[in-house]
Amino acid sequence: MEIPFRSSERASLGVEWELQLVDRRTRELSPGAVEILEALRPEGAEEHPKAKHELLQSTVEIITGVCTTVSEAKADLAGTLAEVVAAADERGLGLLCAGTHPFTDWQTQEISPKERYHQLVERMQWLARRMQIFGVHVHVGVRAPEKVIPIVNALCQYVPHFLALSSSSPFWVGCDTGLASARTKVFEGMPTAGLPFQLADWNEFEEYMETLISTGSIESVREVWWDIRPHPDFGTVELRICDGLPTLDEVGAVAALAQCLVEQFDTQLDRGYTLPRPEEWVVRENKWRASRYGLDAEIVVDEHYAVRPVREAIAELVEELMPTAKRLECEGELADVLRILEVGASYQRQRAVALEHDGELVPVVDSLVAELRDGLPASGPAGSPDGPVPGPAECAGGHAA
Repeated sequence: MEIPFRSSERASLGVEWELQLVDRRTRELSPGAVEILEALRPEGAEEHPKAKHELLQSTVEIITGVCTTVSEAKADLAGTLAEVVAAADERGLGLLCAGTHPFTDWQTQEISPKERYHQLVERMQWLARRMQIFGVHVHVGVRAPEKVIPIVNALCQYVPHFLALSSSSPFWVGCDTGLASARTKVFEGMPTAGLPFQLADWNEFEEYMETLISTGSIESVREVWWDIRPHPDFGTVELRICDGLPTLDEVGAVAALAQCLVEQFDTQLDRGYTLPRPEEWVVRENKWRASRYGLDAEIVVDEHYAVRPVREAIAELVEELMPTAKRLECEGELADVLRILEVGASYQRQRAVALEHDGELVPVVDSLVAELRDGLPASGPAGSPDGPVPGPAECAGGHAA
């Protein structure tokens, strides 16, 4: 089958940010999306252009238009966020973003009233019902289909960088999982989620999609939820690896990192270079290390099996990409990656709050609501726990599952 790729302006940018709705009294996830989105819907329109339903009624996804710079994308998100915050506040709801909610049980959640979501649940059953997870997706424009697969393959070596920076889901249904990103492991349960296959070219991508569609595994390309994937309709490479990010500062940082990497690879292709294609087992191992240890992970960095701290690899990458960032006018946002290294990723900040409160997770929700409102903290926790934070007795072993 032929899958047309609608080429985009080079390095154009789009961002999707999945937000949690929480009851201000109980701090539990609350199903308010239907009312909020109806209140925001412009008169005569079918829906708000930049605030959307997601699988659960406790989620509102906000999206940008097609942007040129990261600062433009952040301003776009901020405008829609203000609308959603105001509508939520009128209904006694707060907003936050993290890869998981610290304690709400996924079995209590209501599915959004859209036919495609109910079809998904019918087909996937338990795998879809437990998808109480939240992420940030970054689209970067690519002009030609022959460039997309090489760029997707090359980006796979940076999966641990993006995941370590964004990890924000240490807790699941009230227990500390011991992971930096539990969301990653929940999402991998879906049959077409996880790491992309290392394909040779666009033709092989079309063959793979034809196999899935003709055999009834999926109905469209949109149902392949790889961590990094081509998006033919938008003409982009889409990075879906990131956990939900609590602050607009962090969203801007990962967007800048993504935009700079894609632009650098695009330039290298124009100059006749062959992009790197990392070994699949190395990519898989590095993803696991980042989901388990976050910014404390040590990752495999070359064909000789050398290992180095992901913190060092991230800092070095920022330095390498800074000339590209200056051309793309996102050097400030790229520098925010280093701020995250200084103050800690969200999973570290959440654990520190829980530790301060003897394992109680309501204060963690409050801290996430505050961060969405106030931005990335100026300083990190005084001391991050080395392992899981002790929690309620029903968690395995009296602490972490």
